Amino acid sequence: MNEVLSLRPGDFVNLAEYIPTIETEVRYFTENNFTGAPVSGYGAPLVLLTEAAAKALKRAQESILPRGYTLRVYDGYRPRRADLCFSRWCVLPEDAAAKARYYPMCGKREIFERGYLQLPSDNSRGSAVDLTLVDCATGRPLDMGSTFNYFEEASENDFEDLLPEQGKNRMMLKYLMMSCGFVPHKKAWWHYRLRYEPYPDTYFDFEII
Repeated sequence: MNEVLSLRPGDFVNLAEYIPTIETEVRYFTENNFTGAPVSGYGAPLVLLTEAAAKALKRAQESILPRGYTLRVYDGYRPRRADLCFSRWCVLPEDAAAKARYYPMCGKREIFERGYLQLPSDNSRGSAVDLTLVDCATGRPLDMGSTFNYFEEASENDFEDLLPEQGKNRMMLKYLMMSCGFVPHKKAWWHYRLRYEPYPDTYFDFEII
């Protein structure tokens, strides 16, 4: 049986401090996400991860920096209460602008039914991360064929209708992350979970502060 704990273990680290060269952009702390509002549990714009996941991600960053790219992380540890926030969002009236941006061809419930969002989320175990690659010269994210939290077929890892550059960029991220011990998510090119995570059966609900 999965366990839910409200206390922060000692092996969770602040990613920006652990990997000073990495970029973070915590969308769920702001209104710039598919719910249109800050998400429950994000009391500060920080990315927290277990030290095991952060250590693996540090290897990835050190590998990609010499090639002129950096990692930009959108989310790491996600409090369990955020999942409940997403569940409440699912039954709210539709927002046309958000739908057009994040899920133009499906309904809210389909986002969960198709597996683009999973409840409970493996982010709540502290060893999963949502991220992309950024060109250091331009400061711009690489073109992956879809954006973070675009809940449509174009975001799936086996989606084939990509431009050659988009496919190359996705594969670069995928091989980088897998070589450092992460497992890709079938439905979201930006989502990776540490293969040997330290808390495989535990979900956490402490606030990010």
